[in-house]
Amino acid sequence: MEEEKTTGVEGEVRNPPFSLKKNIWINILLFIVTVFSTFFVGLSLSINYLYTDTLSQDTQIPVTVEMVMDPQVITLSLIYVVVLLGILLGHEFGHFLTCRYYKINATLPYFIPAPTLIGTLGAFIKIKSPITRKKQLFDIGVSGPLTGFILAVPALAYGLSLSKAVPPSFQEGEFVFVFGEPLILKIFGALIFKGVPSDYSVFLHPVAFAGWVGILVTSFNLFPVGQLDGGHVSYALLGEKSRQFGKFILVVFAIMGFLFWIGWFVWAFLLTFLGLKHPRVIDDAVPLSPRRKFVGYLMVLIFILSFIPAPIKGYNFFDIVKAFRF
Repeated sequence: MEEEKTTGVEGEVRNPPFSLKKNIWINILLFIVTVFSTFFVGLSLSINYLYTDTLSQDTQIPVTVEMVMDPQVITLSLIYVVVLLGILLGHEFGHFLTCRYYKINATLPYFIPAPTLIGTLGAFIKIKSPITRKKQLFDIGVSGPLTGFILAVPALAYGLSLSKAVPPSFQEGEFVFVFGEPLILKIFGALIFKGVPSDYSVFLHPVAFAGWVGILVTSFNLFPVGQLDGGHVSYALLGEKSRQFGKFILVVFAIMGFLFWIGWFVWAFLLTFLGLKHPRVIDDAVPLSPRRKFVGYLMVLIFILSFIPAPIKGYNFFDIVKAFRF
C-alpha cells in the first residue's frame, strides 16, 4: 500500500531528488518491533501446527513453557517472520523501486506492528511528489500487489503441502478461529488434499499462513477505489469513469459486513475518511499501451483469485448480534 501526497496538476512537475533523511530510524524501529510482534504470533501458529494431533483431541490443553521453548517452535516462528515480512517487503519495494525508476520521491516502507492474529497491520510508503503521467500511476499501482502475489503464491502452495488434515473433533461452542479461503487456496487445497473428506480440518503450516496473509493483503489493496493500489490501476485504465466505483464499493462493503465479516464496515469507514476521489494526471486523454491493458486484466484475475469474502468466518453482523443475545 502507498500513501500518496498529490494535488491536481497542470503541467510537468520537477520531482525532488531522493534522499535517506535522518528520520529513517523510524522505519527501522517500526520494522524491528514488527519482527517481534510477528514472531510472537508465529509462536502460536507453530505450536498449533506442531502439536496438531494433541490439540485436535483437546483444544483446552494449556500452552507450556516447554512448548514455547521447543527449538522446532522457535525455528518455525522465525520462518513465519521471514516469509511474511518478505512478502510485505516485496509488495512495498515494488512500489518504491518503481517510484525510483520514474524519479518520483518516495519513502522507505513504514511497517505497522500490532497485536493481531497475524502480528502486523501491514506496511506502506509515502509518495512525496505528484504522479503526473498515467503510465507512471499504473506501473506504481500494479508493482506492489503483483510482486506480493508472486511471492505469496509459492509460499501458500509449499506451506499447504506441509499442512495437516485432521478429522473433525472440536466440541460445539469452542472458541476457534476459522479463516476464509481465497479461490487460489481452494484450488491448491483440492490438488494437495485430494481424497480427504470435506469435513476434515486443515492446520496450516506457518509458511502457508504467511502466504495466506500475503494473498489477503493483495486482495485488500486491489479494490478499485481511492488511493488503494486498485484505485490507481482503475483510474489509469478508466479515467474519470473509475470514480463511480467508489460509492459502489462502499455499498458492497456494507453488504459484506452484514453477510460475511464485520471488518468490511471498518474498511468502508477508512475509505470514506481517506476520500474516494483520485488526483488527476496531465495526460488523461492518452490511452494506456496494449501491454499495460493486458496487465490490468491480469490484475483483475489476481483479485478474483485472492479475494476472501470472510477472512474470519462466523464474524458477520448477524453472527455478532446472535452471540450477544445469549
